[in-house]
Amino acid sequence: MVALIRTYLRPYWGLALGVVCLQLVQVASSLFLPSLNASIIDDGVAKGDFGVIWSLGAVMLGVSVLQVAAMISATWCGSRAAMSVGRDLRQAIFDHTLSFSSREMARFGAPSLITRNTNDVQQIQQFTLMTMVMIVSAPLAMIGGVVMALREDVGLSWIIVVAVLLLGAVIGVIMTQMTPLFRQMQERIDKLNSVLREQISGLRVIRAFTREATEAKRFDDANYEFVKVALKVGARMMTMFPTVFFIMNLSQVAVMWFGAQRIAEGHLMIGQLTAYLSYLAQILMSVMMSTVMLMIGPRAAVTAKRINEVLATESSVEPPEHPVTALESRGEVEFRDVAFRYPGAEKPVVHELTFRARPGQTTAIIGSTGSGKTTLVNLVPRLFDATSGTVLVDGVDVKAIDPDLLWSRMGIVPQKPYLFSGTVASNLRLGKPDATDEELWRALDIAQATEFVAAMDGGLEASIAQGGTNVSGGQRQRLAIARALVRKPEIYIFDDAFSALDVATDAAVRAGLAAETREAAVIVVAQRVSTIRDAEQIIVLDEGTISGIGTHDELVAGNQTYREIVDSQFRSEDVASVGAGVIA
Repeated sequence: MVALIRTYLRPYWGLALGVVCLQLVQVASSLFLPSLNASIIDDGVAKGDFGVIWSLGAVMLGVSVLQVAAMISATWCGSRAAMSVGRDLRQAIFDHTLSFSSREMARFGAPSLITRNTNDVQQIQQFTLMTMVMIVSAPLAMIGGVVMALREDVGLSWIIVVAVLLLGAVIGVIMTQMTPLFRQMQERIDKLNSVLREQISGLRVIRAFTREATEAKRFDDANYEFVKVALKVGARMMTMFPTVFFIMNLSQVAVMWFGAQRIAEGHLMIGQLTAYLSYLAQILMSVMMSTVMLMIGPRAAVTAKRINEVLATESSVEPPEHPVTALESRGEVEFRDVAFRYPGAEKPVVHELTFRARPGQTTAIIGSTGSGKTTLVNLVPRLFDATSGTVLVDGVDVKAIDPDLLWSRMGIVPQKPYLFSGTVASNLRLGKPDATDEELWRALDIAQATEFVAAMDGGLEASIAQGGTNVSGGQRQRLAIARALVRKPEIYIFDDAFSALDVATDAAVRAGLAAETREAAVIVVAQRVSTIRDAEQIIVLDEGTISGIGTHDELVAGNQTYREIVDSQFRSEDVASVGAGVIA
């Protein structure tokens, strides 16, 4: 935790130094005030000297103003430094997360990453602020208070020793119990976020299968687990504060009791006793402030460990040390004996993949569910890295290409298209921020989305909800296709991007794409034979391997796996006509 805070606080060392200096002024002022007050009582009030009272009172007022000014300035500097640390830490986690491959994203999970970048960073931010405001002043006030109290009277010093030792023992016992509870609390927050996110995302499925009661109980269970831990933490805090205040009040009673005896014996004056009580209060308040820090510290340590886990995790898709920063504009994709195995899996998902997708050619990939189609296309933009073999773009291994250059050459329409909150135009311009309205409408026209976008309130400026939940599945897919077309890349990847379209719209979209993408390499993953039957090259996957490559007619005539797919989608008597290219 200390190393993490030190790293991100380093750019703001000037503010941190300012906090230390201002806290020194504030503590010195607070330690000087009781001594002034004692002098007013003993030298002014007791002797009836109004001149002393007025002069020392003016000095006391000036010191008080200085103390307040120093305290406000120190709090401002500390707050600014702590907020800056929180901002930089959130940015660092976000930037580092963007470098993760799908493997790291699956390892942490979206709910946990969100919690670490919000709640966990907030705990570090709060700890930093409290450290700068309290931890600097508390030791100074404690040490200074002890010195000043001993100056007033050494005979009562044993009360300070006993009080501090009692407070330390109580706080130590309670904090050893709270540290593991704070760790459990963060884990429960992760679980609660995960359940809530699933239920909000899958609300329609829950309603469709009348699972409201079951899911409500599931949320209640997760919520109760969090509340149970939070109550344990609260119970220990409730024990801590009354105990601390009891010791503080008991200490002051002891000072009054034994101090009165020393006054009666002539060893102590009334003003000195008043000052001694003030210094005792400052000492014990410093211990109290340290108590607050100790309460925040364990939780901050837990959250710092969780943040470090993210920052220390290197992506399995490593950027090249000496990246290729320029490619020929051919848009060719080649697989050479490629295999991929998920971590811990017994066998590869895909293996022995060797083929080439050329510019001006549509390469279609088809196969049964689980045959590795999506895994195959994910290897091209390096969402995963091949376990063995080589994936090349324009003759260069994708592992050697600068990631930004690689991604800039691709227009990807994923299996589950995602739209961001904003407008239709802002979503379409993701890949090309300077695209004109004419370019957007042209892409929408090719994607068969012009009609419904024009009918929306605002047209291109129509509002899109997060995830595109205010449009239908087919409309989301068409907008995602249009988004890829706006970019005009050298390589198009359509991962089952036509599944939510009806047959007529599918055919119209493919007809428009044929003209628009004639100079690019097009890779299409599809389930429907009608979607890919016109492709120049069809790759049939069977249990992760290529069982056949060819045109539709060639595969119908010579590939058993492909013919079975055709048979499952068309009546047996129509197979021949499908082979002849009649069925659309």
